[in-house]
Amino acid sequence: MRKIIFFLWATVALAQSNFKPEVLQPLPFGRIQPQGWVLSYMQQDLEHYVGQLDQLVPTLFKDSIYTTQRLGKNSKAKDLGNLKSGDAAGDDQYKWWNSETQSNWWDGYIRHVFLTQNTSHSPKVAAYIRHILASQDADGYLGIYDPQTRYNFQSENGELWAKTTLLRGLVAYYEATGDEKVFQAITRAVTNVMQNYPMGNSHPFDTGNAFNGGVSHGLTFTDILDYMYRKTKQPEYRQYALFLYQSYANSNQSESDAQLQRIQMPDFTLQGHGVHVYEHIRPLAVAAYTANASNYSLMLSRYLEQVNKSITTSGGAIGDEWIAGRIADATNTGYEYCSLQELLDSLAQLLQKTGEAKWAAQMEQLFFNAGLGARHPNHEGIAYLKTDNSWVMDGTRNGESEPDRIQTRYKYSAVHQDVAVCCTPNAGRFLPYLIQNIGMQNELGHLYIHVPLPFRLAYEVQGQKVILENQTQYPQNFAFTYRVTTSTPITLTFYLRKPNWVSQLETNETIRTEGDYYVVQRVFQPNDSFSFTWKTAPKIHYTQQGEVVYQYGPQVYALSVASKMKLGRNYSSKFKDKYYEAKEKRVYEAIDFSPIMSKRGMEVRLWNPLKKREEKHVLVPMAETILRQVAFPKAINTRANE
Repeated sequence: MRKIIFFLWATVALAQSNFKPEVLQPLPFGRIQPQGWVLSYMQQDLEHYVGQLDQLVPTLFKDSIYTTQRLGKNSKAKDLGNLKSGDAAGDDQYKWWNSETQSNWWDGYIRHVFLTQNTSHSPKVAAYIRHILASQDADGYLGIYDPQTRYNFQSENGELWAKTTLLRGLVAYYEATGDEKVFQAITRAVTNVMQNYPMGNSHPFDTGNAFNGGVSHGLTFTDILDYMYRKTKQPEYRQYALFLYQSYANSNQSESDAQLQRIQMPDFTLQGHGVHVYEHIRPLAVAAYTANASNYSLMLSRYLEQVNKSITTSGGAIGDEWIAGRIADATNTGYEYCSLQELLDSLAQLLQKTGEAKWAAQMEQLFFNAGLGARHPNHEGIAYLKTDNSWVMDGTRNGESEPDRIQTRYKYSAVHQDVAVCCTPNAGRFLPYLIQNIGMQNELGHLYIHVPLPFRLAYEVQGQKVILENQTQYPQNFAFTYRVTTSTPITLTFYLRKPNWVSQLETNETIRTEGDYYVVQRVFQPNDSFSFTWKTAPKIHYTQQGEVVYQYGPQVYALSVASKMKLGRNYSSKFKDKYYEAKEKRVYEAIDFSPIMSKRGMEVRLWNPLKKREEKHVLVPMAETILRQVAFPKAINTRANE
């Protein structure tokens, strides 16, 4: 009875709360469908590791951790096939790891199936959903612990984290299908958490003084609460998210960077595990938009200032594995694919809440460069860790020997089981999460397009269905044709983000500029369209160390380094680990600050300090490279400078 009274009181009190207004609202998953090269890209991934990971490491997926093999007090740490070198100390984390592997993979897999509309995979997805719904206990519990263990921890656990990864996939399925049974299951699971960790009368993050990285991961349960608030408009979900953040902030955490008292320190720098740092942007942002105190917003800004220092020019955020107060460096700091995905998701949330186009620009920079640049350009597989300047992919960070550690993360693999099967599942989530967030609406129903990939979108304005299609080869070129289909004439407003690298807009359409957006607003006929082209030239950027980076449009360009390949672990006849060594390593220097574009790529003059001469080279997009030089030191002693 006490819990019921508490929730009734909370609901009444929160109904009077004034949350900070959010500028944009995301469209339900599945509304934005990929087209053109993006669709082909996803179809290929679905037939490769995104669709086959469960078959490549069947033992990890046969673990019925959510159903018949839930964890108890006497459960032993599992043999996951990893070397454990470089992991945080403590075996308890290995007990819940399979929940992350399974649920993050299912999340990405479900999204790929619906976005590609590949019906051959639909029965498998439907069977999984039925299996998970059947595992839900009578009280609503969905998770990985038995009744004697759940919600009763004094040490490391994955209770909230396992729920978060699971429920994100269920949310995607519900939004794509409208299946109310799934939404009811989500609602019951969230209510079960709120009842067993009652707001103001429990300490879900208080688990002692030992390592508790899984507990800190669980703070992202605010993802689900934030979704439930947007879906239902019930304020208790947002207030509970604030309670979780405050509980985290006032407990001992091995990943403490996002705690308010840490951020308030005069000498605050980021020290923790990269993935935790970037995913914790979201709980902090939810707290800032829930609490009345402006201190949360100030601390979010201070936190983001430090995050910005950890990001390279390509958008890659330090994640190799701990930030340790370092500044992003093209050669000496690596980024983890899990970090890229979590940062992308956090940027999307910042964009949704603030409406500030700078977050969309950062999403785009991350996607086209560090994101695509950490995938193998010709074969299936991703880099667990990657650097902007990549001289070798032999397992090490550019050949560096790390004391007391066997480093194997710098290679291309469809699995990476020797480290952890976490980056590959997150790579499957990367593009679907971007697609869902390239378009959003404001309270008037006006549509904002933030990343102009080829897509098809069906949505409603004033009760009328509108279909918008973007026909483009972007970023291969900067020409766009938007086709608009309606049943009757209707006034529509489109806000199209204006990248800061655009120098000129060519169009016959009447387009005005508002801040960082081009605005198209007029009466559209049933079959209508508008077209435009962006003009630009190569741009020069500088790293935080003052090195030169060349960019054209949204793509960073690199000098591809010739390499030789060595095969590693064989997961199947088709999926093998790949290692690369440069045939010859030369660090070129920048002397050309007016490169030109040609059909071959970006033509530049570089200084070869070994041969002490100027040479002409053609740079290509990062996404097309394996080994590469992205950042070029400015040449000092050259004939060109004499």
